[in-house]
Amino acid sequence: MTLDHHTAVAEKTIDRDFGPEFAAALSDELEALPLGERILRIATLGRAVFTTSLGLEDQVLTSLIAETEADMRVVTLDTGRLFGETQALIEETRAHYGLDIEVFKPWKEDVDGFVALYGLNGFYDSVEARHACCHARKLRPLGRALENAEIWVTGLRRGQSGNRARSPLAEWDADRSLLKVNPLADQTLSDLQTLASANNVPVNPLHAKGYPSIGCEPCTRAIKPGEPERAGRWWWEQDERRECGLHLSASVSGSRAPARPKTTSPAS
Repeated sequence: MTLDHHTAVAEKTIDRDFGPEFAAALSDELEALPLGERILRIATLGRAVFTTSLGLEDQVLTSLIAETEADMRVVTLDTGRLFGETQALIEETRAHYGLDIEVFKPWKEDVDGFVALYGLNGFYDSVEARHACCHARKLRPLGRALENAEIWVTGLRRGQSGNRARSPLAEWDADRSLLKVNPLADQTLSDLQTLASANNVPVNPLHAKGYPSIGCEPCTRAIKPGEPERAGRWWWEQDERRECGLHLSASVSGSRAPARPKTTSPAS
């Protein structure tokens, strides 16, 4: 399928109303396409934003966006508590692909509000406190990152956890009123490792140290043999379905962030 074909498709589809039926049809369509063509197809649909956390899945998607020159913004959420290895990988990836990776940070008053109420590391004390920290450091910046998006592209993969086992290739996010596309949903970890190795994709060195899923440093540990991929995230909690809230309903996670004055400085 050529790029000219994708451009022609865009002229027909960019004004189409998205919704559950469109998402279901798109999911079936993407299933038949190789990964590169999936990215190009997504880019024809409208204003697409890919949110990367710099993990293996997201690095593979970044490489595909660069390779296909797809018209898609690439953004990341710098929570202020990322591993040094993740921070370094942002710059390495920018240089490697010549891509602009936009960084969204939490607002200082949101972080200060959390710390005043719970303490800097209060997220260890209760699920409520952990959700509040994720809300301030991740969900509100996500809301700003997606503010003008029509399509949200993610690195969700079914094999990451039981909670993600049914992730479709495309779905309608009714709370955020946008099309959410997970182009790697049906890929295996082994598939992506092979692809990354073959294409010289820069990856986080923590993966080789037992961290298949990497988030904030205080909330991530290496997994033990036989544990699920995301067992190292918020390991002190007992709920195996635990998530930060990025991929939950916005009505549950509160990820829609209202605009803030531009004079307000993000937390460092």
